[in-house]
Amino acid sequence: MSSTPDGHWVKSSYSANGGNNCVEWAPSVALATGTVPVRDSKAVGPHLAVSSAAWQVFVNGVGREG
Repeated sequence: MSSTPDGHWVKSSYSANGGNNCVEWAPSVALATGTVPVRDSKAVGPHLAVSSAAWQVFVNGVGREG
């Protein structure tokens, strides 16, 4: 975990009706660095940073499940 990156955080599209149990990511940081910062929408401090490749595998896996 590291400090919060500069950039706009985007909530998961599964966060319907303003739900609080969501994952957020910062796409502008991901595009600039190739590292995707991910955090819990309730914990706006520290975040997890994963490679773009790992994030894509995760998103593809979730898409198949949901």
